Amino acid sequence: MVEVNDMYYGLSQDAEIAESGECGGAVTSVLKFLLEEGIVDAVLAVKKGLDLYDAVPTLITDPDKVIESAGSLHCGTLNIGKTIVRYLDGAKDLKLAVTTKPCDAMTIVELMKRKQIERDNVVMIGVNCGGTLPPVKAREMVEKFYEIDPDMVIKEEIAKGKLIIETADNEEKEISIDDLEDEGYGRRTNCRRCENNIPRMSDIAMGNWGVIGPLAGKATFIEVFSEKGAEVLEKAIKAGALRVQDPVPKGVEIRANIDKTMVKLANKWQTRNFEDEGTLITIDQYMDEFSKCIKCYGCREACPLCFCRDCSIQSESNNWVEKGIIPPSPMFHFVRMLHMVDSCTNCGQCEEVCPSEIPLARIFHEINVKLQEEFDYKPGYDLEQKPPLSVTDKEPSEE
Repeated sequence: MVEVNDMYYGLSQDAEIAESGECGGAVTSVLKFLLEEGIVDAVLAVKKGLDLYDAVPTLITDPDKVIESAGSLHCGTLNIGKTIVRYLDGAKDLKLAVTTKPCDAMTIVELMKRKQIERDNVVMIGVNCGGTLPPVKAREMVEKFYEIDPDMVIKEEIAKGKLIIETADNEEKEISIDDLEDEGYGRRTNCRRCENNIPRMSDIAMGNWGVIGPLAGKATFIEVFSEKGAEVLEKAIKAGALRVQDPVPKGVEIRANIDKTMVKLANKWQTRNFEDEGTLITIDQYMDEFSKCIKCYGCREACPLCFCRDCSIQSESNNWVEKGIIPPSPMFHFVRMLHMVDSCTNCGQCEEVCPSEIPLARIFHEINVKLQEEFDYKPGYDLEQKPPLSVTDKEPSEE
């Protein structure tokens, strides 16, 4: 019987998936099984668009097409939570299996708290993530440092601290991620600061870390984090969609050590990026950056946690942000902060779309980290814990 906190090595029992999917194809097999058995109505995953720099969210209802989403796309920088709310009505009338990076899963949890996503209708199949790469800069990086035509790259992988790329000519090159990031390339800046590599807030987490010995590269490390995840995995095993075995203890240790190393690296980047430790926020701290704003509303549109139909910063019924003024009043950004910064998952969407290159993700993440310390609240983890800025005492405090 599968239980919460169980760990396994998993292998697909479908020969085609085992060959086409990564590390034994466990993720793809579970998704296909859920569709075949009618446990979900659809799978929301990401597949390659025009090239591997183009990650496209796709809704799959045909089990035979799930294989099209097999494999990782490190240039896939979207946040899938926004897709569920905006295009799928929060899965209110749809049983959905979703593949989630940690920031996707954290965002979905926060949206569930706000009644924007129906928690009972969503199964989160999490995938480990050591970071994603901005697609435009990734193409530039491949050309500049690898001296390869970006269109010739057919596969990329992050392993043992290196970014490895493979071309159509079977040529393979690798460069240290640290070296690339010192040059201003490599992972997105929000990913460098991210401490969440294993999506523990998903129902199941899968990845290649910790698979050692004869099964290295041929099996997936699976960890169960919820009763829903345990039920799904047990059904997949009983149906013969997946074969599992206990992980090698040394592999479990290696996986934990990789995670710890990534967390230490994230803390190093936070120390480097965050300037005013101890101060919650001062208005002038961010004025130079906010003065670049052209009020395009791109950050609001991209943010998966901005979902109000009548947006306060654009509403006719308030005077917070004066119309026709560019750059806008600092209240433009501060109102957004007040609405969602306590639940910010550092997904980087705001910064990704900003035409003025304001480091919005860094600013919001810095404030969010301070709020975490102040209120002992970590966004995206506990479905039952309310965001601190949404909670007020019934009786006024004397303090």
